[in-house]
Formats: sequence, structure tokens, C-alpha cells
Amino acid sequence: MSLKAQITEDMKTAMRAKDSVRLGTIRLLQAAMKQKEVDERIELDDVAVIAILDKLIKQRKDSIAAYQSAQRQDLADVEIAEMAVLEVYLPKRLSEQEIQAEVAAIVAEVGAKGAGDMGKVMGAVKTRLAGKADMGLVSAAVKAALAG
Repeated sequence: MSLKAQITEDMKTAMRAKDSVRLGTIRLLQAAMKQKEVDERIELDDVAVIAILDKLIKQRKDSIAAYQSAQRQDLADVEIAEMAVLEVYLPKRLSEQEIQAEVAAIVAEVGAKGAGDMGKVMGAVKTRLAGKADMGLVSAAVKAALAG
């Protein structure tokens, strides 16, 4: 079953269970998916859905940090709950060591020598690790690999 179909089934389950937090979050996700399909006139595959999930989770993390710095834990808790619902749909993420190993292999394959090759390495890394790793950690690993 595709990720998109799984999300639709989970929405129906949340409706039956009257789980308002889960239902609302899944509806936000579906709206974002539909918007991308309409804007680009494409049918989303699992990789594109994971990219949307990553974007929504990053937005939640940013909101949580802003709410906590403003001492609005009530609003941060809502974002944390939404983020937990969204993270269910992500594939298992690579550990930091696995990310570093993948980056080192890609740097060797591409033949990158220094920081000037960062764009070339990031292009290869994004295609190979899309949806499998937090891109913030990946970027840091690439910088470290090219610096040393």
C-alpha cells in the first residue's frame, strides 16, 4: 500500500475513533499533498509525500522552539502532538554514524576535494538519502567530511 493510501485509511480510522488531534493533523497533511499535486499537476509518489512530511515536521519544530521561548507551553504541546502524528509516516531514519558512513562513501564516489565541491556532494546525497535522514544532520556531515 502506498504511503498516500495509508494516510487516507488512517484518516478514516481517526474519524471513526473521533481522535480530533490525529484527524486534524492528517487533514493538514492531505491538504499539503493535494496543494502540491494541483500546483505541479503531478501524482505524488512516496518520496514526494516524505518530502512534504519533512517540511511539515520542520515547521512544527520551528514553532515549538518559538512557543517555548515565549513561554507558551500550551501551544507548544499542540505542535508536539501534531509532530508525533506526522512522524509515524516517516521511514526509519539513519543514525548519525550511518549518515557519516554514507556521506564518506558519496564523497569518495564523487571525488570531492574540498568545500567547493559541497554542491556536487549535496546533490548526490539528496538523491540517495531523501527521506531516510534528517537533512540538517546530513549537511553537517558533508561539511565535516569536506573540511577534514
